Amino acid sequence: VQLVESGGGLVQAGGSLRLSCAASGRTFSAYHMGWFRRDPGKEREFVAVISRSTSSTDYAASVRGRFTISRDNAKNTVYLQMNSLKPEDTAVYYCTASRLRMVRSWHEYNYWGQGTHVTASS
Repeated sequence: VQLVESGGGLVQAGGSLRLSCAASGRTFSAYHMGWFRRDPGKEREFVAVISRSTSSTDYAASVRGRFTISRDNAKNTVYLQMNSLKPEDTAVYYCTASRLRMVRSWHEYNYWGQGTHVTASS
């Protein structure tokens, strides 16, 4: 699976961005899709995950209520709608795919995109 993120950028705190991740290669609907983020000097952090069928989602406590993950299996695309952005949301955001499990551990994910930068300025 090849994953390509887009939609990152610079936004003022309180603003919104929508990240997209286009997948190609193997059957997109066979994978749980997640978003992680990483700020330089920090550990990779789980953000959100959505199940193959879109029936289940999970969010990190830090983003719950502000971010929404969704997917369109017909378009082979997963989205991350980010509202009420805070300076601490600034990071590189990575799209990822898991064949087996819908989990928060990055070790479980098989494929990763190249990342897209998100900066929320105060």
